[in-house]
Amino acid sequence: MPTVLSQSNLPGLELVHRGKVRDVYALSPGELLIVATDRLSAFDVVLPDPIPGKGEMLCQISNFWFGKTAHLVPNHLTGKDVASVLPAGTDVALYARRSVITKRLKPVPVEAIARGYLIGSGWKDYRASGSLCGIALPAGLRQAERLPEPIFTPSTKAAVGDHDENVSFAHVVDLVGREMAERVRDATLAIYRYAADYAAERGIIIADTKFEFGTDGDGTLYVMDEMLTPDSSRFWPADQYRVGISPPSYDKQFVRDYLETLDWNKTAPGPHVPAEVIAGTAAKYAEALQRLAGITLD
Repeated sequence: MPTVLSQSNLPGLELVHRGKVRDVYALSPGELLIVATDRLSAFDVVLPDPIPGKGEMLCQISNFWFGKTAHLVPNHLTGKDVASVLPAGTDVALYARRSVITKRLKPVPVEAIARGYLIGSGWKDYRASGSLCGIALPAGLRQAERLPEPIFTPSTKAAVGDHDENVSFAHVVDLVGREMAERVRDATLAIYRYAADYAAERGIIIADTKFEFGTDGDGTLYVMDEMLTPDSSRFWPADQYRVGISPPSYDKQFVRDYLETLDWNKTAPGPHVPAEVIAGTAAKYAEALQRLAGITLD
């Protein structure tokens, strides 16, 4: 059975960051322990109810994609055994499938987003301006329509409780310099194209996805944090895809769609989520993991 962990507790390890989903501990000057909890965030707000087993599924699908794309962009994984760094007395089974030991990198302060389809905030921006992140798009596109080619649509990195904001490539250049901006853009699109082709062969459309990158002391660029998970991507079943509607998803769009029915201003505190929505979301995550990676967590 999946384990349930809303918040990690590892006495003796230095907690350096508690994010929307992940808790990060320092192991040494050069390494981190990252724990994917079962916390659920939507619209950049952490909701009060966890999704049992979600952290395990997120960690396993990320590890799968890190391995599949290592030939394109190096990643933060060290491959070291998590059990070797857990404090004495820790329930190893609780952390084994939801944790990784990683390189400690300097984050690039940008949410690196690739979009192949027009949905979500991209669809809202397009309807308002006919463009997205400063990229002019053809007139007459419909909701969920496939774009002529994948595009890089970065956003700001919001703090917990704040909202990300779509920005132009020029803004990223101003933020990190042209060379780094181009490296991040090129890596984002290369990974997205590869993953989208892979997923398409398994009946899944990756509409869009978000990456985070970091650099080491030598300036090498790594993809880090999470990768092509239901939390960072929109996965659509290809056989149910239709232009003009928001397609059903394998991801947390299931929760977003429920929240959109509420009278909630999308600021903290978030509302409770019904048990059937929690169960349905967990099932969506599990199906994505199985279809994409061939992994079933018993």
